[in-house]
Amino acid sequence: MNQRILVVDDSPVVRALHAYILRSAGFETIEAENGFAALEALAKQRCHVAVVDVNMPLMDGFTLIRHVRTETVHRDMPIIVVSTEQGAQDKRKGFEAGANVYVVKPTEPEKLIAAVRMLLGNLG
Repeated sequence: MNQRILVVDDSPVVRALHAYILRSAGFETIEAENGFAALEALAKQRCHVAVVDVNMPLMDGFTLIRHVRTETVHRDMPIIVVSTEQGAQDKRKGFEAGANVYVVKPTEPEKLIAAVRMLLGNLG
C-alpha cells in the first residue's frame, strides 16, 4: 500500500504544489482546502501523514491539529505544519497543538520530502 499524505491548504496553488512534490517522491496524496474538509477526508480514509497550513477559513490548522489529536483513529498520525508564520510564538502554538514538525513557507521540496520520510521512518 502506498503511503498516503493529506495536504491541507486554502490556496489551490500551494496545495497543488505540495501534492505534486509529494507525488513526485512516490507518495499518494489527498487534498483538502480547510480543516473541515480535512476531517471529512480523514473520516473516509486513513492517511499516514498530514501537511497542514495554519491560516485557513472555516477551521484553521491549529484547530484541525487539536481535533485530530483527540480522535482515537488518527491521534498518532504525524503532522507537519507548513506556514508563512515564522515567529517563535507561532511555532510554539503549532507544537502545543500537536504538530510534529513546523516548516516555514515557501517550502523547499527536499525539506518537505525529508520531513515526511523522517516521520514515516523511511529515510531512503
